[in-house]
Amino acid sequence: MLELARLADTAGLEVVGQVIQRLDHPYPSTYIGPGKLEEVQILVADLDIDVVIFDDVLLPRQQRELEKLFGEDVKVIDRSALILDIFALHAQTREGKLQVELAQLEYRLPRLTRMWTHLARQAGGRAGGASGGVGLRGPGETQIESDRREIGRRISQIKKQLDTVRAHRRRHRSKRQQTELQVVAIVGYTNAGKSTLLNQISSADVLSADMLFATLDPTTRKVTMPGGREVLFTDTVGFIQKLPTEIVAAFRATLEEIIDADMLLHVVDSTHPNAGAQIEAVEDTLAELEVDHLPLVTAFNKADLLKDGFNPIEQLRQDKAAVLVSAVSGQGIDNLLEAVEAAMVQYLIPLHVFLPYKRGDLLSLLHERGQVDEQEHKAQGIEVYARLPQRLTPYFEAYRVIQ
Repeated sequence: MLELARLADTAGLEVVGQVIQRLDHPYPSTYIGPGKLEEVQILVADLDIDVVIFDDVLLPRQQRELEKLFGEDVKVIDRSALILDIFALHAQTREGKLQVELAQLEYRLPRLTRMWTHLARQAGGRAGGASGGVGLRGPGETQIESDRREIGRRISQIKKQLDTVRAHRRRHRSKRQQTELQVVAIVGYTNAGKSTLLNQISSADVLSADMLFATLDPTTRKVTMPGGREVLFTDTVGFIQKLPTEIVAAFRATLEEIIDADMLLHVVDSTHPNAGAQIEAVEDTLAELEVDHLPLVTAFNKADLLKDGFNPIEQLRQDKAAVLVSAVSGQGIDNLLEAVEAAMVQYLIPLHVFLPYKRGDLLSLLHERGQVDEQEHKAQGIEVYARLPQRLTPYFEAYRVIQ
């Protein structure tokens, strides 16, 4: 409920109260029970409330029934609608705006009936064929059908435009991968500090703010690691519990940045009282994307705000690589980059090759993109023991030492 209040605040709403009900199953028509419904109606009247938000997905019929009971001046929205509104507020790029519009239209399509109920009243009692003869339709239904067709056309247009944008992104990503730089995807719960961290380690200028979903578009920056290797870090859209399926589908391009990454950097707000639940929500989403097998380092952020003596690593992450950092002050950033580099090295493929002196380009590739453990200069060339990302090993097949 605290998170829902934070979402409402991000959307520009003033929260004046909350009500909780524990039920085995939601009521089919109103989601909450009759007693709790009466309690909310009293609060709506006493506090002059004009928006009621439910922390779950409401069925269209539940939304219609609740708005009828609360009154025409009270808007009823669910968690999905609230998140979509925040995304619409923060979308900046053409792709981001298209993604949000697509998600909103697909969310609203089954809820159109409620939007046009006023037209039935304008029909003078004839809507639905009440007194105008069997088969005659009132303007309300006609408008709904027309609106559905219009929204359907707009959805098709947006999908075509997004396909073009995604094709461009795929070409850009393919070109980026041809540089053979490894990619680290920065993932985490919304407002954990991912964009601030990217700014800190790369001197980027990504928007960072103390609000939910401040940035929606993926941003990639090149970072020189402590060992001298260059790596690409990509900031991605934040996760959240009960993320609307429409958003997951619409932001597929952003999620592709995670799928194509070589490893993950999970940023956690170590000051949040529900940090453990947030970690689980992110890991569940990563499992759904089938990227939970990638090497992962956890950055417990906002160390500058922690109470003395509290160590989130001991409390929340004893079994995996984790570093305590502050993306604002820079505390622990060097240790974090070393941990990321060490995790990358663990997943490199061992390689034993003999390179002729004329293939200095391959020797440079080993030093720049891999880990050279040992090399010995001989009369005809250089014998090298090294480790390298899997996708680079084909370049060295002709020079492998067969034992």
